[in-house]
Amino acid sequence: MAARGPLTGGCLCGHIRFEAEGEPGKPHTCSCRMCQRHTGSLTVSWVEFPKDKVTWTGPGGAPATFRSSAMSSRAFCPKCGSSLGAIDDAPVVALVTGVFDKPALVALKPVAHSFKGQRPRWWHVDAGG
Repeated sequence: MAARGPLTGGCLCGHIRFEAEGEPGKPHTCSCRMCQRHTGSLTVSWVEFPKDKVTWTGPGGAPATFRSSAMSSRAFCPKCGSSLGAIDDAPVVALVTGVFDKPALVALKPVAHSFKGQRPRWWHVDAGG
């Protein structure tokens, strides 16, 4: 399902805000250790946009970054610490779906899961409880 108009979102305190134009690409979840440590969650949900389709609109401008690998930097708010995503050297901005103003949009629905084997064995929905 197509996203209509720019998708907007931001950090917990509102210091970092963004608008993302176009269709979100590669909607997926990831359970790698880097994503776990970046977000504090066992699994994170992501979507990607070309770098030139993401505009940082909040009073803080672009997020702070931490170089996390040879090809990417993790993005976060320098005031409240919220994880926002990753800014890759390939001209891509990957945003975690929880920071979108409307995170339940079908356009953000993951279609794949990366590093499923790095989830703890107990990580599953317990139908009994």
